[in-house]
Amino acid sequence: MQRNKSDSLHKEALNHLVGGVNSPVRAFKSVHGNPIYFEKASGATVTDVDGNNLVDFVQSWGPLIHGHSHPEIIDMVSQKMQNGTSFGAPHIGEIELAKRVKKRFSHMDKVRFVSSGTEAVMSAVRLARGYTGRDYLVKFEGCYHGHVDSLMVNSGSGLATFGIASSPGIPKDTVATTLVAPLDDIEAVEYLFSQHGEDIAAVVIEPLPANNGLLVQSHEFLSKLRSLCDRYGSLLIFDEVISGFRFKQGSFGSISGVTPDITALGKVIGGGLPVGAYGARSEIMERLSPLGPVYQAGTLSGNPLAMAAGIKTLDLLDEDAYDRLEQLGELLQESVEPILEKHGFPMRLVRMGSLFWFSPGNNHPPSRADLIPSNAGTLYSDLHKALLEKGYMLAPSAYEIGFIATVHEEKHILGMVEALDEVLDTLEW
Repeated sequence: MQRNKSDSLHKEALNHLVGGVNSPVRAFKSVHGNPIYFEKASGATVTDVDGNNLVDFVQSWGPLIHGHSHPEIIDMVSQKMQNGTSFGAPHIGEIELAKRVKKRFSHMDKVRFVSSGTEAVMSAVRLARGYTGRDYLVKFEGCYHGHVDSLMVNSGSGLATFGIASSPGIPKDTVATTLVAPLDDIEAVEYLFSQHGEDIAAVVIEPLPANNGLLVQSHEFLSKLRSLCDRYGSLLIFDEVISGFRFKQGSFGSISGVTPDITALGKVIGGGLPVGAYGARSEIMERLSPLGPVYQAGTLSGNPLAMAAGIKTLDLLDEDAYDRLEQLGELLQESVEPILEKHGFPMRLVRMGSLFWFSPGNNHPPSRADLIPSNAGTLYSDLHKALLEKGYMLAPSAYEIGFIATVHEEKHILGMVEALDEVLDTLEW
């Protein structure tokens, strides 16, 4: 696999972009080599500047549930583009996409569109604080909610404690009201509520954590979070930026049988264009300006091109599409697990629908970040490099997950499994 042009472009990019990239994980720092520069993409495959064709299981980190350059989505956006690229004014596309979101998230009476998942979570937090009149937040170690200052925290020295900023540039006062607990540990959360319950505005969680591995949470844990929030008058915020629309039910919240107060969305909702959203019942959402005092605005919110891509994406997500995603996911799981066992490779495949993760270690897949083996990065970096050489693109990080799209075919799944079998014959661990 030749990467000369990609290497040359990255050398040039280092002179103009910070680290040569506009998002850190793209830099390939935790895997071998320099990043690959894409030139074009269609369906399940991408073509880089060196002419290499790669089967893509990253799919722009999740938005492309129908694959790259889907002709119906491209056509829809192209038609809308003839009328203008940005209005900064109301238009029918906002209403149509909001209707489709509400249909799949029944706890939402009203929706507010923004331009990213990060912005959606940030705004949901502000709304929760404004609605409750409280300041404290509870978040969980191993959940990433975008680069929101108040949620960019690590746990302190205790089991459940005040957070400390995980990045320079975040004032101590900003995270002084953020409490951090381990995932899947209800006793820790109960302790936090016993100490600070009257001050907690919201509990913020990815109900299916998918930014630090795929850490599946139990119904019991999520339902107890719901009960605690109800008891103390706090709001429960589900960050479904990744998991939203990945399931026939619409959300992981629906699968778990737990209804949040506010849900934040992104990725799939925009069909590959920058979109985020958050929604809740009317009494909460009507605290937002222009109806209420909680201010949040965005010049490109409800962008007509993004609304068009989102509308077509959701329209294409019918029952047949979800059935296909599940069939492909089952094929991946049934094919990969025997290969890993055959070679005794210390990884397991964790899958929920069309989301999957190579979980390091031989034990039961973890539900908490602190249970992920410390050698995860080393194992994965060699695997990533070897599969890339064989034409299969996985995320350049051991902690990022993979995505199956409706345009993947059985040959793509089985081809990767065959490559994995060949790769594990050569790797040492």
